[in-house]
Amino acid sequence: MMNTLVAVAIAPCGTGEEMSEYVASVIRVIRESGLPHRTNSMFTEIEGEWDDVMRVVKEATAVLTDQGIRAEVVLKADIRPGFTDMMHSKTEKVDKIIGKDEGRGAV
Repeated sequence: MMNTLVAVAIAPCGTGEEMSEYVASVIRVIRESGLPHRTNSMFTEIEGEWDDVMRVVKEATAVLTDQGIRAEVVLKADIRPGFTDMMHSKTEKVDKIIGKDEGRGAV
């Protein structure tokens, strides 16, 4: 199993200042993929098997390129064999550490 967590931003180029309609159509493909995902203001995280995640990234990019729109893709991947649900467990570990630190108080 090759679990993969990616943070991806797929944006159109040359379509003007407002991109939200285009970005929404890209994110719709990701959400309909069935893979675990989480969207914030800058990136969408997708988690799953390498081939499945890359297929979704390709299909989401094609939403733009199939319309003749140039697409810019920024992607960061964390491939960690033997691990799952990294999207949540990574932040839970940090939150746990911060919670311990908050109990110490200022010196």
